[in-house]
Amino acid sequence: MDLIERIAQIVEEKYAIDEELADCYTVDIELKPGNKLYVFVDSDSGINFGKCKKISRHLESYLDTNGWLGSQYVLEVSSPGIGRPLRFLRQYHKNIGRTVVVTLLDETRERGILKGADETQVVIEQTVIEKEGKKKKEVLVERAIPFDQIERTVVKAAF
Repeated sequence: MDLIERIAQIVEEKYAIDEELADCYTVDIELKPGNKLYVFVDSDSGINFGKCKKISRHLESYLDTNGWLGSQYVLEVSSPGIGRPLRFLRQYHKNIGRTVVVTLLDETRERGILKGADETQVVIEQTVIEKEGKKKKEVLVERAIPFDQIERTVVKAAF
């Protein structure tokens, strides 16, 4: 088992024993040069500083005791944040109603409001322009995009 797998396992164990973290899940773990460890977590009920702090303290105890990253390291536990690709179906469900950009495998991009997602596809609502004689009008359409055609989906911040 490599270090990333061990860290993932330790974090999963913390979710299992802490009621406040029961609906949390790990989105990604990155180990960068200079012993910089980034753990991105999310939660169906929302992630906050307190949850990140609990996970960080739990991990620190293992890192310090076992010396996995030496005596000098950086540990950052946070939510994935806006602009980071969605990786799990539960992230799609959590972001229904928000604007997303879906990049397809052929590198084309589709922008719209996330309306739904299931195991096979996501559904976005887009505004398209249709010609009606010489006039143009905007029409809302829903588009289903199969997951096997998606390279990545990113939530866009609303301003």
